[in-house]
Amino acid sequence: MKKLMLGNAAVAQGAYEAGVRVVASYPGTPSTEITESIVKYDDIYAEWAPNEKVASEVAIGASIGGARSMSCMKHVGLNVMADPVFTVSYTGVNGGLVFCVADDPGMHSSQNEQDSRHYAKASKIMMLEPSDSSECKEFTKQAFELSEEFDTPVFIRLSTRVSHSQSLVDIGEKEDVKLKPYEKNIGKFVMMPGNAIKRHVIVEDRIRALTEFAENTNLNTVEMHSKKIGVITSGISYMYAKEALGDKASYLKLGLVYPMPEKLIKDFAAKVDKLYVIEELDPVIEEHCKSLGVEVIGKGIFTLLGEYTPTMIKKAILSEAPSPSVEIEETIPVRPPVMCPGCPHRGTFYVLKKLGLVVSGDIGCYTLGAVAPLQSVDTTICMGASVSAALGMAKARGDEFNKKLVSVIGDSTFIHSGITGLVDIVYNKGNNTVIILDNSITGMTGHQDNPTTGYTIRGEETKQVNLITLCKGIGVEHVVVADPFDLENFEKVLKEEVAREEPSVIIAQRPCALLKKVKYTGHCTVTDKCKKCKMCMKLGCPAITAEGDGVNIDLTQCNGCGLCTNVCPFDAIVKEG
Repeated sequence: MKKLMLGNAAVAQGAYEAGVRVVASYPGTPSTEITESIVKYDDIYAEWAPNEKVASEVAIGASIGGARSMSCMKHVGLNVMADPVFTVSYTGVNGGLVFCVADDPGMHSSQNEQDSRHYAKASKIMMLEPSDSSECKEFTKQAFELSEEFDTPVFIRLSTRVSHSQSLVDIGEKEDVKLKPYEKNIGKFVMMPGNAIKRHVIVEDRIRALTEFAENTNLNTVEMHSKKIGVITSGISYMYAKEALGDKASYLKLGLVYPMPEKLIKDFAAKVDKLYVIEELDPVIEEHCKSLGVEVIGKGIFTLLGEYTPTMIKKAILSEAPSPSVEIEETIPVRPPVMCPGCPHRGTFYVLKKLGLVVSGDIGCYTLGAVAPLQSVDTTICMGASVSAALGMAKARGDEFNKKLVSVIGDSTFIHSGITGLVDIVYNKGNNTVIILDNSITGMTGHQDNPTTGYTIRGEETKQVNLITLCKGIGVEHVVVADPFDLENFEKVLKEEVAREEPSVIIAQRPCALLKKVKYTGHCTVTDKCKKCKMCMKLGCPAITAEGDGVNIDLTQCNGCGLCTNVCPFDAIVKEG
């Protein structure tokens, strides 16, 4: 049976068919749907872990326990899980172990463009890179087999376009893969220096064996057409190149991107007049080719930045101008990213902007607090950095600066990486104020549950982390829960907490407006009391727009949250219905 599937769903299908037993991940676009798709298979244990490091360790433990296991993350999540990943390269596996990492060229939903192929080389772990959904499924199945054959974890590298594009997939049956026996093996799995130094020898031998494997594996394919142009490529870049060049070029498609073959590349290069390397982001394949003495053209004509397109490739190699495009005569309005109508974070950032505070921000929907007109967020670095970085800022600039400084972090992000930063503040005698934006869900990646929601990935009830108890257990004596839509009280609380000479936490508690359990009713409207002061425009609510010298509320966007009624100084906005 064939089925049209997202690349991510196809990876899940491949894992199921390969007999995977345990999948642990943390949601991160563009990888999230892999684990969400796994949930439909009742005989697979799946979980959202607090962060990627924990997720990878769960998968590693399952592998040591004899089960085929998998952990999935986006590229920056691989940074978080790097510590155990580098070590499990030395230990090897028992049951097959696969790490799926989804890169984000073009930064559709990320804070950087990172090429995960560097991690494969640095950790000396083999990496496969599929180019469509069919290969996503087949490469995943093969990854588990290779993991056990070569006693190694295996990376599968995806990208936004592969993860979120759909193509046909052959649906197969689940393999009956038995749980492997568990045997105590201190020399293999206890990575103290005396054991690790011996395992390093095994890792180097394994890479040599994998390099030989790369010469003849069906993961790497050659398509000979014209001898004038040769292209070495992988992943989605292969699809772009084929669309751009068709039969005008021959192709060496690398499905195994680490370690790469040597003889296969040299043989292919000898068959073509001019050789190009087409790869998004960094010149990984290009540098490998040049290290072999193979002359290639790569980043000299292709950018290091963002995603490629068939048009870009056609222009660079064939010097063909793009086909004329159809232009719309109308001016298309700019649609910048904004927080949703009814977003609970809007009240928080409105007050922060009003008080002129310095805001150490974090990763989540609330990063949009940096966008006009709220423009409250001063920094965004990585998950959890809002807390730790604020301590550094306070230590650098002193107590007076600290009295106008706050950290802002979401509930899921706080669990992910913010707890240790708060421990650091308390332990090292900081006086920082941390605002935890508790919207009752992991919002940015599509409403996944987390340890603060009280539900597992399958919607089962479980123990719920109590943020108040947690913060007090760390040593924060002043923990205040406040509704960010009660602007007057929230401002009062904020002033009190930043003035304290000790650590404090404000839990800004109001659920995401898009949750099914949130039932706002009616809508807000502007009455003839309006003085045209446009104070309501400072909220940045997409339902409120300027109309002439006054304002209007679009009833098709307004969900009746009522925040604007709390802002208007003349009671000119009322809720109806």
